Amino acid sequence: MDFPKDKKIILFDGVCNYCNAKINFIIKHDNKDVFRFVALQSDKGKEIIKYLGISNTIDSIVLYEPGVAYYIKSQAVFSILKELKTGYQWVLLLNFIPNSIKDLVYDYIARNRYKWYGKKEACMIPNEEIRNKFLS
Repeated sequence: MDFPKDKKIILFDGVCNYCNAKINFIIKHDNKDVFRFVALQSDKGKEIIKYLGISNTIDSIVLYEPGVAYYIKSQAVFSILKELKTGYQWVLLLNFIPNSIKDLVYDYIARNRYKWYGKKEACMIPNEEIRNKFLS
């Protein structure tokens, strides 16, 4: 597959209000222009998931570093946070917690995200200013 060079790709739930808020947070704090984004529900998202050999029923954030590795759930979250310049860097101190425990917390939030934050009928449409950060 043809991916942007030197960019990490974040696959996310494009209809989840919580997920969209987090993507907007990442965009705002991605000062080094490290990330590109694609909704899991999009054709490109499905193509990448298939390419990576991940189950097409995945209901999780995925961070893909082309040619290197991919990460899901809490590993993806912590890997993304390492790249951002925010006041939330202290959260990285929690990375010593085993992935199995961090993923339990992740799964709990993921299971309840629509109930707590709602969802859209369709994936968000990025404005002109950030459109180039989304893969299509």
